[in-house]
Amino acid sequence: MAYAPGAVLIAALAVGCSSGTGTGDSATDSKPGAVASSTAPPGKYRTLPEACRSVSPATLKDLLPGSAELPEAQQEKVFDGSPAVTYDTDRRVGCRWKAEAPGGARSLFVDFERVVSYDPSVSDDDRAREVYAKKEEAADLPSALPGSSTDSGTPDASGSPSATASGKPGKDGGKGGGKASGKSSDPGTGAGGKTGSDTGDTADTGDSGEGGAAENLQPRVLDSLGDSAFLDDLLTRAGSTAQHRTVSVVFRTSNVIVTIQYTAQPALSTEIPDSKELQEKAQALGRKLVDSFSE
Repeated sequence: MAYAPGAVLIAALAVGCSSGTGTGDSATDSKPGAVASSTAPPGKYRTLPEACRSVSPATLKDLLPGSAELPEAQQEKVFDGSPAVTYDTDRRVGCRWKAEAPGGARSLFVDFERVVSYDPSVSDDDRAREVYAKKEEAADLPSALPGSSTDSGTPDASGSPSATASGKPGKDGGKGGGKASGKSSDPGTGAGGKTGSDTGDTADTGDSGEGGAAENLQPRVLDSLGDSAFLDDLLTRAGSTAQHRTVSVVFRTSNVIVTIQYTAQPALSTEIPDSKELQEKAQALGRKLVDSFSE
């Protein structure tokens, strides 16, 4: 019986140690909670628009010359578009429209990609910035000229855009193979082989006439479209077929990246598609799509 108090004391000490250990475990368990509280926020957009309804019939009539003259049934077929094959419409959707006219064919492709980050420490927006940056890098845009802005400035010596020569295919083949290596300018005296007087257009800089500064039609970064954007302009010829030009406008708004590819192929192999016209129309469509996200 003399040992009973000692046994009770040992038992009490053991209970005290267990309680101390429990307190330590509780502090350790709080760490995951702290990590969870710093989880990056989700992206602004949780869904995507219906791609084949993202461009209005009125806009399609402007982008696809000749479509307005088609019989009503054929118009509906053209304006309905062809949806791109996708396996997750919450993450990616696309649509293509095409119309042929006596003067040649025009096609439009629009792609919407919603970027999702599966890393809790990286936000959807930050991941979208990374994805967009890779697309811009792959476009291999020429360096900005001294004293020029991103949207306008002095073009190259011919006054026409340089063809990108990376040879990397785009999402729908807009930057397909068959391109000449190296940077090259369009033949002719200006964009699309036309002078300013041929097209009736003057520079956006406000200068006109001989010696006036012409707008920049080179592939370039755009500073007035979404959160970030760039424009690419590619003139290609496949064998003996007519030359075709594809103007691509890619922009990011929050965690969604939109790609527009607008292509013109004249009926005559000697005719060069007008770069200025295609660029203006592609950018105008880009602005409409940006506005549609804020509605």
